[in-house]
Formats: sequence, C-alpha cells, structure tokens
Amino acid sequence: MLKFIQTVEEYLLYLKWKGFHFHEDAIGFIYFGKHYTNASDKLVNIAIELTLKAQKRFDGSFYVSLLELFAENKIHNRQAAILFAQNKGLLQVQSKVRNN
Repeated sequence: MLKFIQTVEEYLLYLKWKGFHFHEDAIGFIYFGKHYTNASDKLVNIAIELTLKAQKRFDGSFYVSLLELFAENKIHNRQAAILFAQNKGLLQVQSKVRNN
C-alpha cells in the first residue's frame, strides 16, 4: 500500500482511481466494520486490501470477519495481517511480503 495513504477515505479514493468502485452500501459496511471492531484506519485499509485479494470483489461479511480476527489475534500491521491470512488459507502464499 502506498505510504501517503493514511485514512480510509484516502484509500477508497485511491482504489476508485485504480478502478475499484464501491457502492454506498459497501462504503457503509466498511465504516460499520471499522466502528464495530474499533479498528484503526491502517488496519481497515489492510482488511479492505486483503478482502479484495482473497475474494476478487468486496465482500462485507468477509471484511468484518477479517477485522474481528485481526482484533482477536492482536494483528496491528500489514506484514502480520498477510502472514495471518496466509496461515489461515485465506490468501495464496506470495514470495515476498512488503512491510508497511
């Protein structure tokens, strides 16, 4: 993820620029999950990214479940989130994990 992106809103604008368009209900779900799990913007952005990679589209229930798993397992950064998702079989193993 790009370092200049800090907030969920900035990340959603970045994804829109890249061609991912979210309907109003999906955006509502994103903010619902953020507040429901008390997740940071950074963790929400990671969960959105991994949801899109794992599901090839935005799946609100998958996203919220992922945020809940991150909270339960004290996941706070991108590298830990990717390794966790890979270990749970949610993502295919990639040869290199970027730090963020």
